[in-house]
Amino acid sequence: MGPGFRRDDTVGLVGSGPMTSPLRAGLLAAVVTLIADQASKLWLLDVFDLAHRVAASGAVRVTPFLDLVLAWNTGISFGWLQDDSAVIQIGLMAIKALAVILLAVWMARSRTLLATIALGMIIGGAIGNAIDRIAYGAVVDFALLHVEIAGKTLNWYVFNLADVAIVAGVIGLLYDSLLGIPAAKAP
Repeated sequence: MGPGFRRDDTVGLVGSGPMTSPLRAGLLAAVVTLIADQASKLWLLDVFDLAHRVAASGAVRVTPFLDLVLAWNTGISFGWLQDDSAVIQIGLMAIKALAVILLAVWMARSRTLLATIALGMIIGGAIGNAIDRIAYGAVVDFALLHVEIAGKTLNWYVFNLADVAIVAGVIGLLYDSLLGIPAAKAP
């Protein structure tokens, strides 16, 4: 090992500087999540022309259980608080910005790689959805999971890659807190 590095059994080789390996991994997870989310939305809207395809057929069938649709979500998770009022939208953005800051502080204090990456995924997803709100006035949702049981179609909520990353991040945090090495507590 070179000068300025130490061995940490919970995460491997850790630099002694202010940005440790887990923090780098968390920031990378946030950036990758953000890029994948925004690239998928831009491709679906501008290249694939999802709006035109959905207008023509109602939905684009991908698999027997997955369709592409186009939903503009002005509310929060699962479409709650749907409101076009500027005051509500600004309030939601302020709450989300505060949440991202608190998650970033938690990520910087985290001691496990899994928790740090999970927090990065949540942060990247939250920023991706915030970019949608700024760019379009609503979050772009496009994936619709469904199953047919006894002739009745059951649909899940329409979602996007940012939502998938947020859910995966929460699952990672739960796994880490219940079964992993004790992580830094949330601020």
